[in-house]
Amino acid sequence: MATATVSSRSRGTVAVRRELGVMAGYAEVGGVRTWYDEYGTGEPLVLLHPGMVDARAWAPNAGALAERFRVFTPDRRGHGRTPDVDGPITYEAMARDTIAFLETVVGGPAHLAGCSDGVTVALLVAMFRPDLARRLVLAAGVFHRDGWVPGTAEMDDASAGFLAAGYGEVSPDGPEHFPVVAAKLARMHAEEPVLADSELKRVTSRTLVMVGDDDEVSLEHAVAMYRALPDAELAVVPGTSHGLLVEKPEFCNKMIVDFLALDPVPTLAPIRRAVT
Repeated sequence: MATATVSSRSRGTVAVRRELGVMAGYAEVGGVRTWYDEYGTGEPLVLLHPGMVDARAWAPNAGALAERFRVFTPDRRGHGRTPDVDGPITYEAMARDTIAFLETVVGGPAHLAGCSDGVTVALLVAMFRPDLARRLVLAAGVFHRDGWVPGTAEMDDASAGFLAAGYGEVSPDGPEHFPVVAAKLARMHAEEPVLADSELKRVTSRTLVMVGDDDEVSLEHAVAMYRALPDAELAVVPGTSHGLLVEKPEFCNKMIVDFLALDPVPTLAPIRRAVT
């Protein structure tokens, strides 16, 4: 996601907001003053942004998805317009926040689409509260930290500057707080997540696993996620990287809408999904 500029990402968000008309604001969610946007009508769909950025990362996708769904784009604790809170940032804490958001703001179950760190959050929500997770879209994320291609989790000066600039544009904590959040997330990424393949079997939602063919997530890990989830489909998006949703938005948006809105098609020669 760091391939886009802060300014272009912001302009894309403004365009989506003007076109659709949104309800943006704050809600007290599990003790966290959470900022979110709401777009469109239909079945609820919650978009869970990547780590160290915010809901603006969904600008290439939110408009197309809102043509079919009632889309919510919350900023998680310490990200975007949602302030940081005392203590460490963990995937479990963010999943608990998302559960509270579903109960408090959405008012019930929803489809969940996560990108990068948002994938792990979506998986944990589906494990903790399967009653709140309809279908899942998991794009370019991991269930175990070993799924990242070696070296990709390290942040160079250019990436740090890009992320700090985006944070400073909107954070209520001010740009000077960025090093605090960055340190919390660096600790989280070094130690988490550590889910086992066997734990993914608790996810009952129909799931689409998406990965770029040149992603920061290894293809082997994406395949392992697909195989471990009981009701999963796999999409390797050709010619893309970790920014697949930005690099080929029309392609990815159609795939996501079709997956969430349509029933599975009968297949002629199923192996994994064969009825025994």
